Amino acid sequence: MCGIAGILGSNWERDQLDAMVRSQRHRGPDGEGIYVDPKNLAGLGHDRLSIIDLSEAGSQPMRSHSGRYVAVLNGEIYNYLELRAELEGKFRFRSRSDTEVLLAAYEEWGADCLHRLIGMFAFVVWDENEKTAFAARDRFGVKPFYYNKDAKGNFLFSSEIKGLHAAGTERLANESVWATYLRFGLYDHSTETFWKDIYSLQAGHFLRWRDGHAQITQWYDLAEAVADDVDARPESDVRLEYLDLMKDSVNLRFRSDVPVGINLSGGLDSSSLLGLVHEVQGADSDVKAFTFATGAAEYDEVPWVREMLARTNHELVVCMLRPEEVPGLAEDIQAHQDEPFGGIPTLAYAKIFEEARRRGVIVLLDGNGMDEQWAGYDYYAASANGNAVPTVQGITNSPVRPECLSPEFRQMALPYAHPRPFKDGIRDLQYRDTRFTKIPRAMRFNDRISMRSSTELREPFLDHRLFELAMRQPVERKISNGVTKRMLRDIVRDLLPETVARAPKRALQTPQREWLRGPLRKWTADMVNCALSGPFSSWLSRPHIESELDRFLNIGSDNGFYVWQWISLGLASIPVNITMKKTVGAQ
Repeated sequence: MCGIAGILGSNWERDQLDAMVRSQRHRGPDGEGIYVDPKNLAGLGHDRLSIIDLSEAGSQPMRSHSGRYVAVLNGEIYNYLELRAELEGKFRFRSRSDTEVLLAAYEEWGADCLHRLIGMFAFVVWDENEKTAFAARDRFGVKPFYYNKDAKGNFLFSSEIKGLHAAGTERLANESVWATYLRFGLYDHSTETFWKDIYSLQAGHFLRWRDGHAQITQWYDLAEAVADDVDARPESDVRLEYLDLMKDSVNLRFRSDVPVGINLSGGLDSSSLLGLVHEVQGADSDVKAFTFATGAAEYDEVPWVREMLARTNHELVVCMLRPEEVPGLAEDIQAHQDEPFGGIPTLAYAKIFEEARRRGVIVLLDGNGMDEQWAGYDYYAASANGNAVPTVQGITNSPVRPECLSPEFRQMALPYAHPRPFKDGIRDLQYRDTRFTKIPRAMRFNDRISMRSSTELREPFLDHRLFELAMRQPVERKISNGVTKRMLRDIVRDLLPETVARAPKRALQTPQREWLRGPLRKWTADMVNCALSGPFSSWLSRPHIESELDRFLNIGSDNGFYVWQWISLGLASIPVNITMKKTVGAQ
């Protein structure tokens, strides 16, 4: 897990590349490296967080054994040992790193190597002979890749948007993206970002660069992989196959030369993860378990977590978020995210990575992905009953307030209709959430907050083999009599207490509404006023926002999403220091 950066072209300065690498130092505090093509047609930069092969042999940028290719990789190739065994007859490996295996795989199979990879990754391979570049992003976009083309024709890329700004890309708002976010609540659903002329390579895509031109191709699509197949096998057969895949996925993600921990909530998904850890590590597993809390008894899930851990050897680390920490933490998280993020739940989750790093736990596993695989959100069940389909778990009213935008700005918003490649609406929703809404957002939030503390987050349930098998299951195996994730509950029943296995889905729990209109009332008002008086004020209707804010603060609402949107505008109005601060919790 690292930070990558680079410039392709003939008219750039070394200082630009150095600045890009410095701006992402928090992503890799264990070392940095720079490669410059002999003819100055490419520069690659790398910030290293040492996870596999801690020796100098694992440093990047890394040159292939033939000397022709140079690569920078952010992420992990979990099945690198199996690939290495397949390639050892043709290549002589000099390290124990997965990056060297990736280089050999690319040299052997070219772009087709992508289909052999199980992992999370964004990487670039420079061909020194042909003066071409190949870049790719993993199937679900766990690791990021941003790019832009500057006025001189150079192609710039980095793991974070701030890396491009550090190289000189002007920080100008992409008004259409902001308008779409504020009007429809949509973000991270396309190639565009919140900043003008900066784009995201989409999940499951690769890019070829030659002579100043970039061509992008989709190499993986969940809908195409699943087609319209429906698994008609007996449930017992599917359960066995799926459970075996779960165990293999977790086992692969324990490959590390540094300590690994787990993130737990009291929910079904992370509890299943804990049960699987025992399956692959044995009942004596003592990896540290982390969970966050806010001190609000009606929200905190610590009792559920303690029930899961009651008969295990795991040390539980409870990471507290206090309301007085929110203002400073929100500003710092915004500087790392570069774009609007998910509110106080994201801040609470960030506390886990801070504490893990302080305790020397560098890799953490969590349970993301099961709701999308098994139709776990409440609106899936509503859709199955023919009701309207919202996009936010656990609310009944609209999460946005478009009337609070100026009419001109409101018209810049681009309505979005997701593809419907399947014959049943539930799978279409699963595809939407996986490809365009839930997963892309969560992966950005989680990547930035983990890397802020120089820790690696691994997602065992974001394994394409699991997704494809689950997506092929008929609706009644996902939702039955109003119970979501029905078959998953049967699969993991023996791994966890019955009270957890049958517990209903709960949204990520923090007292955001209560805090914003309670102990954070003044800060909320101040940040909204910052939005109303800052560089984006022309987008907003002050009378409407003041009226809605007053109603939220004094009467209430079933959600605080729209208020957090305005806070996000206030946070984005604060000047950004491109050279990031010392890594939180780094040793």
